[in-house]
Amino acid sequence: MIIIRALRFLPLVAALSAGACVPPPSAAVPARTPLAAARDGVRDDSAGLVSAADPRAAEAGAQMLRLGGSAVDASIATMLALTVVEPQSSGIGGGGFLVLGDASGKVETIDGRETAPKAATPQWFFVDGKPLSYGEAIPGGRSVGVPGNVRLAALAHNKHGKLAWRTLFQPAIRLAREGYQITPRMHASLTNAIRTGALDPDARALFYGADGQPLPVGTLVRNPALAATFETIAARGADSFYKGDNATLIAAKVGTAARNPAPMTTADLAAYKAVERPAVCGQYRQYRICGMGPPSSGATTVYAILKQLERFDMKALGPASPEAWHLIAESQRLAYADREQYAADSDFVAVPVKGLVDPAYLAARSALISPSATMPTALPGTPPGATLAFAQPTRQEEHGTTHFVTVDRWGNSTSYTSTVEGPFGSGLMVGGYYLNNELTDFNIIPDKNGKPTANRVEGGKRPRSSMAPTLVYGPDGKLRLAVGAAGGTTIPAQVAKAIIGVLDWNLSARDAIALPTVFAPGGETVFVEKGTALEAMIPALQALGHAKITARSPSFKANAIEHLDGVWRGAADPRSEGAAVAP
Repeated sequence: MIIIRALRFLPLVAALSAGACVPPPSAAVPARTPLAAARDGVRDDSAGLVSAADPRAAEAGAQMLRLGGSAVDASIATMLALTVVEPQSSGIGGGGFLVLGDASGKVETIDGRETAPKAATPQWFFVDGKPLSYGEAIPGGRSVGVPGNVRLAALAHNKHGKLAWRTLFQPAIRLAREGYQITPRMHASLTNAIRTGALDPDARALFYGADGQPLPVGTLVRNPALAATFETIAARGADSFYKGDNATLIAAKVGTAARNPAPMTTADLAAYKAVERPAVCGQYRQYRICGMGPPSSGATTVYAILKQLERFDMKALGPASPEAWHLIAESQRLAYADREQYAADSDFVAVPVKGLVDPAYLAARSALISPSATMPTALPGTPPGATLAFAQPTRQEEHGTTHFVTVDRWGNSTSYTSTVEGPFGSGLMVGGYYLNNELTDFNIIPDKNGKPTANRVEGGKRPRSSMAPTLVYGPDGKLRLAVGAAGGTTIPAQVAKAIIGVLDWNLSARDAIALPTVFAPGGETVFVEKGTALEAMIPALQALGHAKITARSPSFKANAIEHLDGVWRGAADPRSEGAAVAP
């Protein structure tokens, strides 16, 4: 693979970040532009690297590294810039999970997941005694959780930041005030998700023309309201987001929404806390895999997929083998069944985390997998410490999010997944940013056959998430790979695939991310990525018993940084407009 030094693209990316050298609003950016060109970066151990879904955001993070900042400083600046340039996927109106590793291999995790208002009940999404459909529940106020990203950033910065808090906001403020171009991907989101993208009058004024259609690709967008919001938080700290005028605006917007108004209060916002959680780590072959525990299901699901495959010679099979993808799909079916049954907010539900990653339990689950035939039904198991008090819910598919990774000159790393859930979240906009629709990640129907579901709505609870920010350490104890993905429920499948690609198939991180994705979220249905080698394998997979197999093209989008042969290599998904940028 040809490695492109992202440093060569910095002058152009920096110009775009400053709103300079852009075409007039009527001009269009070609589908393949320098915005998407700097996909891989190589630097030595003295520099660091940032990989994100947008090169302007990656450049914001790289600026922090250039100033002597830490990996955490870079990750926060990247998150803030993504609020500006990728509003369809993430932002300060949403939440996220941050996994941090220091140069010695110590791993910490911070939970910035949104919370339900105190007034929320298990029937939160019921109207006149009947549940809303998933689509009906998304737009408006009832889907909005108390945002967590700003508190997460403040907690991480207090522990690991090196630069002044206000410095982290400067690239995002510049992007919002001076302007940025609408890219092809953002334009597609504005078009395909117009129901939420254009729901709020403030958003319509920003991104849509008088004819109600999205502004053209290449249009320069300025967001002075968001710049002002950032300037306030930069000057006054995270409290200014959760208390005072901003909190009043959020509560009022949610409570008076034209669609699905809901009782969120300023007290709900003031009470929000980001939480340090124990990392979930386990051994896969000779590597240590670490990720985010509950309320994320990411680490337990990714690890189960991997560990259940450990007894198979994945290296010998290789990525061209239908049998390899069959095994991956079967392992996913088992892992996702356990996810649906047990994963939830561990502050409210006894989640059997240790049991779900217990090697003996996963060996027993692996024994259900045959290399020559599919299992008839993939049911949840009974891991050590599990309770059978909860029902298996009806599966709901999650969407959206963004992922970015950073390393600094000291060898510290972050893997951060941030989200507003679906495209443009709830569609509500406050202070220039969209509010999330994270509460639709709860089970809308709170019980089944007389039993409650673990992931039902409750006041103050955090909805289950599929986000899977992950760090992988080699036998020498040093970071080998930092990886994560966007794409809702498909995230654990994407992350596990990337890890298999790097560790078992000896691919570069970029080539591993670029592999086609198989997704088997439960039941008998298996999805393969349309237009890839996997679609051509459908007959072979059917011969192995996968009768319900469908080709489709979800929004797969991963980012990674790997350390190999003394060099940091950044990788951005070729399906996206992302980039790896070096300081």
